[in-house]
Amino acid sequence: MEKLPKIGLPIIIAVIILVVVLAKSAVTIGSGEAGVLFKTFGEGVVTDEPPMAEGFHIVAPWNKVYIYEVRQQELFEKMKVLSSNGLEIQIDASAWYEPVYDDLGNLHQSLGQNYLQRVIMPSIRSAARSVVGRYTPEQLYSSKRDAIQDEIFEETKKILEKQYVQLNEVLVRDVTLPNTIKEAIERKLRQEQESLEYEFRLVTAAKEAEKQRIEAQGKADANKILSASLTDKILQDKGIEATMKLSESPNSKVIVIGSGDSGLPIILGNQ
Repeated sequence: MEKLPKIGLPIIIAVIILVVVLAKSAVTIGSGEAGVLFKTFGEGVVTDEPPMAEGFHIVAPWNKVYIYEVRQQELFEKMKVLSSNGLEIQIDASAWYEPVYDDLGNLHQSLGQNYLQRVIMPSIRSAARSVVGRYTPEQLYSSKRDAIQDEIFEETKKILEKQYVQLNEVLVRDVTLPNTIKEAIERKLRQEQESLEYEFRLVTAAKEAEKQRIEAQGKADANKILSASLTDKILQDKGIEATMKLSESPNSKVIVIGSGDSGLPIILGNQ
C-alpha cells in the first residue's frame, strides 16, 4: 500500500503533462475560418499546402496556427477626394472582399493579418481619387455614379490582383457635394428642365398648326373639286330627287312645278 503513492505520482504527473501538451497542441478552427501553420523548427509559414480547414486539429506544441476569416467581409469607407475642377467631394463607399483561400499562407507571409489596413483600404482610396478626378461635380451628382462605381471597382481590383485578396464588389452609396455647388447644380438642372419643357410646347404647337393647315388645305381642295364637278344638269337632277322625297312626306305642302330657279320646283308647306 505504501508503494502505490510512489507509483501513482509519476502517472499523475505524466497525465498532467499530457493534458498540458494536448491543450497547447489542440486547435479548433471555427466556421468560415481557416488556419495558417507556422513551423517554429521548420520552414516557417507553410505555403505549399492547403490551409487548415474548419474543425479540431492537433499540432506540435512548438508550432503556431494563425486563424483567418475566409468568408466575404465588408469594408465601409468615407473618402474626401477632388473632382476634375479641384472641388472637394465626399464619397461613401463599401467594398466586399475575402482572402484567396488557397493563397492564405502567402497572404500571411507577405501581408499578415492586418492586410485590410495594409493593402485594401489604400487601394480603394487611390482608385477613388483617380476615378473621381476625371469627372466634374455635375457629372458626379447626376449621371455618372454608376460609372465611377464600376471604374473604382476595376482599378482597385487591378491593384489587388497580386496581393492574394479577392475583391468582389465596390458600392458607391453616396456622393456629397459642398452645399453651394449642390444648390447651383440643382438650379441649373431645373432651368434645363424648364427649357426642355418650353421647347416641347413649341414643337407641339408647331405640329398642331401644321396639322390644321393640312386639314384646311384638304377641305379647300375637296370643295374646289366638288365645285368643278357640279353642272346645272346635276343640280337639277339633285333638286328633282329631293322634291320626290319631300313629296312622300305626310306633312301637307304645295308643290309648284317649274317655278323655281333653273326650272326647279317650289315647295310651299303648311309651316
